[in-house]
Parts: sequence; C-alpha cells; structure tokens
Amino acid sequence: MRIIPYLAALPLLAACATPANSPDLLAQKLSADILASNSATLTLEKWCADHAMAAAPKVVARLVRGNSKAASAETLARLGVPVTDIKYRRVQLYCGSHLFSEADNWYVPSRLTPEMNRLLDETDTPFGKVVQPLAPYRRTFSSTMLLSPTALFEHAAVLYSSSHLPIAEVRETYQRGTLAFL
Repeated sequence: MRIIPYLAALPLLAACATPANSPDLLAQKLSADILASNSATLTLEKWCADHAMAAAPKVVARLVRGNSKAASAETLARLGVPVTDIKYRRVQLYCGSHLFSEADNWYVPSRLTPEMNRLLDETDTPFGKVVQPLAPYRRTFSSTMLLSPTALFEHAAVLYSSSHLPIAEVRETYQRGTLAFL
C-alpha cells in the first residue's frame, strides 16, 4: 500500500528530470571546461571538433573594429600597468558559421613579442593562439550563467605568461551558437 503514493509521483519526477544533453546542462559543462582550462580558444576548438560543427574544426576570431573600450581602474590594477600601456581588441569567435563568443580583451603589448603584436593587429587569429608560445594560464575572477535567448554565460579572467606576468584581461560572453548541434 505504501508504494502507491510513490508510483503516483513518478510522472512528476520524470517531468522534473533534465536530460543529459539539455542546453542548460551543456552550457554548464562548457563553462566548467573553460574554467578548468588554460586556453578558452583551445577549449572552444575541442568543443567544435567534438560536436562536428564545422568541416575543419577551427576557431576564428573576427575583429570588431571601431569600438574601443577604455580599461577600468580595476583592469589596470590587475595588469599592473598605466592606461598608456594597454591595447584593446574586440573579437567574435566563430566555429564555421556559428558564433561562439564575443570577447573584450585589454592586453599589454610590451609583454608580447613583436610578431604576436603584428598578428593581433593584422589578422583574425584568436588571442589565445597568438600567445601560445608564452604558455599562458588563466585566472578567472568572475563567472556568471546567463542562459538568456542569445547568451549562455560570461567569464572574466586575467591571462598570465608562464613567468607569471599578467598579459591580458578578457571578458567573454559565450553565445547560443555553441549549442547549434542540438
């Protein structure tokens, strides 16, 4: 007799269960993967390849020119430089035709090689790929799940070189395009 109330609750419990491939859970997984990684770009490329989202799974940065954002006092403090030593770059990261993220990047050109600065100025190469020879690592100071109609989550992090010098601060907004395979 005690089993009947439990059986009556099963349809309600089933309705509350979230499938393993739900957009919310996949967004949380991708966010966790990026938080655990030293390179958001490499994590996005792996995501793109794992979900066969492009013929050649490669993440490309499309520069957004003309919109410059000044570095905040907090950004300058985290990077340990005056405002005159900062450069700004805004990009949209794509895998094939899918928009994965929009990123604001304040970086310290004097802590990069001349070739790295040239690539950042003249090409669509993602920042994470350009600075790969510095063996960078990330320290995230803000992570927010958004789960809005367009944006899934935001991360803000400082990137450090292997010699522990801060080289950049990034603010990344990850888009629903990362779930286009659903």
